[in-house]
Amino acid sequence: MSEFEAEVKKAEEELNAGLIPVGDTAGWTGTDEFLGDIRMQAEEYGQQIKDAAGKAYGYASEKFATAGDKFKEISSKDPKELVEDAKEFARQKPGQTILISAAVGLVLGFLLKGRK
Repeated sequence: MSEFEAEVKKAEEELNAGLIPVGDTAGWTGTDEFLGDIRMQAEEYGQQIKDAAGKAYGYASEKFATAGDKFKEISSKDPKELVEDAKEFARQKPGQTILISAAVGLVLGFLLKGRK
Protein backbone atom coordinates (compact mmCIF):
# COMPACT_ATOMS: atom_id res chain seq x y z
CA MET A 1 0.00 0.00 0.00
CA SER A 2 1.48 3.35 -1.00
CA GLU A 3 1.76 6.31 1.33
CA PHE A 4 -1.04 8.07 -0.58
CA GLU A 5 -3.37 5.09 -0.21
CA ALA A 6 -2.56 4.90 3.50
CA GLU A 7 -3.44 8.58 3.96
CA VAL A 8 -6.71 8.14 2.06
CA LYS A 9 -7.59 5.12 4.22
CA LYS A 10 -6.78 7.11 7.36
CA ALA A 11 -8.98 10.01 6.19
CA GLU A 12 -11.86 7.63 5.46
CA GLU A 13 -11.55 6.08 8.91
CA GLU A 14 -11.55 9.52 10.55
CA LEU A 15 -14.59 10.50 8.51
CA ASN A 16 -16.42 7.35 9.49
CA ALA A 17 -15.48 7.88 13.13
CA GLY A 18 -16.92 11.39 12.96
CA LEU A 19 -20.23 10.09 11.59
CA ILE A 20 -20.86 7.72 14.50
CA PRO A 21 -23.65 9.18 16.67
CA VAL A 22 -22.57 10.50 20.03
CA GLY A 23 -24.77 9.30 22.85
CA ASP A 24 -27.69 6.93 22.86
CA THR A 25 -30.05 7.54 19.92
CA ALA A 26 -32.15 4.44 20.57
CA GLY A 27 -34.48 6.37 22.86
CA TRP A 28 -34.81 9.28 20.46
CA THR A 29 -38.45 9.83 19.65
CA GLY A 30 -37.90 12.17 16.73
CA THR A 31 -40.09 14.87 18.25
CA ASP A 32 -37.46 17.56 17.65
CA GLU A 33 -37.88 18.23 13.96
CA PHE A 34 -34.95 20.67 13.83
CA LEU A 35 -32.47 18.11 15.18
CA GLY A 36 -33.83 15.48 12.83
CA ASP A 37 -33.26 17.78 9.85
CA ILE A 38 -29.73 18.58 11.00
CA ARG A 39 -28.98 14.89 11.41
CA MET A 40 -30.28 14.11 7.91
CA GLN A 41 -28.23 16.95 6.44
CA ALA A 42 -25.12 15.78 8.29
CA GLU A 43 -25.55 12.26 6.96
CA GLU A 44 -26.12 13.61 3.44
CA TYR A 45 -23.01 15.82 3.63
CA GLY A 46 -21.02 12.91 5.02
CA GLN A 47 -22.04 10.76 2.06
CA GLN A 48 -21.16 13.56 -0.36
CA ILE A 49 -17.73 13.87 1.24
CA LYS A 50 -17.18 10.12 0.98
CA ASP A 51 -18.20 10.21 -2.70
CA ALA A 52 -15.89 13.16 -3.40
CA ALA A 53 -13.02 11.44 -1.57
CA GLY A 54 -13.58 8.31 -3.65
CA LYS A 55 -13.55 10.29 -6.88
CA ALA A 56 -10.44 12.19 -5.80
CA TYR A 57 -8.72 8.93 -4.89
CA GLY A 58 -9.57 7.43 -8.27
CA TYR A 59 -8.38 10.51 -10.14
CA ALA A 60 -5.15 10.73 -8.13
CA SER A 61 -4.47 7.02 -8.59
CA GLU A 62 -4.98 7.32 -12.32
CA LYS A 63 -2.66 10.34 -12.58
CA PHE A 64 -0.07 8.69 -10.34
CA ALA A 65 -0.05 5.62 -12.59
CA THR A 66 0.29 7.81 -15.69
CA ALA A 67 3.18 9.71 -14.10
CA GLY A 68 4.85 6.41 -13.18
CA ASP A 69 4.54 5.19 -16.77
CA LYS A 70 6.07 8.44 -18.08
CA PHE A 71 8.89 8.19 -15.56
CA LYS A 72 9.65 4.63 -16.69
CA GLU A 73 9.58 5.76 -20.31
CA ILE A 74 11.96 8.65 -19.64
CA SER A 75 14.32 6.60 -17.47
CA SER A 76 14.66 4.01 -20.22
CA LYS A 77 15.88 6.60 -22.75
CA ASP A 78 19.47 7.63 -23.31
CA PRO A 79 20.33 11.16 -22.04
CA LYS A 80 21.42 12.19 -25.55
CA GLU A 81 18.05 11.07 -26.88
CA LEU A 82 16.29 13.16 -24.21
CA VAL A 83 18.30 16.23 -25.20
CA GLU A 84 17.42 15.70 -28.85
CA ASP A 85 13.74 15.31 -27.96
CA ALA A 86 13.87 18.57 -25.98
CA LYS A 87 15.55 20.39 -28.88
CA GLU A 88 12.95 19.08 -31.33
CA PHE A 89 10.12 20.17 -29.03
CA ALA A 90 11.69 23.65 -28.73
CA ARG A 91 11.91 23.91 -32.53
CA GLN A 92 8.29 22.87 -32.99
CA LYS A 93 6.79 24.93 -30.16
CA PRO A 94 9.07 27.86 -29.23
CA GLY A 95 6.36 29.85 -27.42
CA GLN A 96 5.36 26.95 -25.20
CA THR A 97 9.04 26.26 -24.49
CA ILE A 98 9.53 29.85 -23.29
CA LEU A 99 6.45 29.63 -21.05
CA ILE A 100 7.61 26.32 -19.56
CA SER A 101 11.09 27.73 -18.95
CA ALA A 102 9.63 30.82 -17.27
CA ALA A 103 7.37 28.71 -15.04
CA VAL A 104 10.26 26.44 -14.02
CA GLY A 105 12.42 29.50 -13.28
CA LEU A 106 9.65 31.05 -11.20
CA VAL A 107 9.14 27.88 -9.16
CA LEU A 108 12.87 27.46 -8.59
CA GLY A 109 13.12 31.12 -7.57
CA PHE A 110 10.36 30.69 -4.99
CA LEU A 111 11.94 27.50 -3.67
CA LEU A 112 15.40 29.02 -3.35
CA LYS A 113 14.07 32.25 -1.86
CA GLY A 114 12.01 30.29 0.67
CA ARG A 115 15.11 28.44 1.90
CA LYS A 116 16.74 31.63 3.22
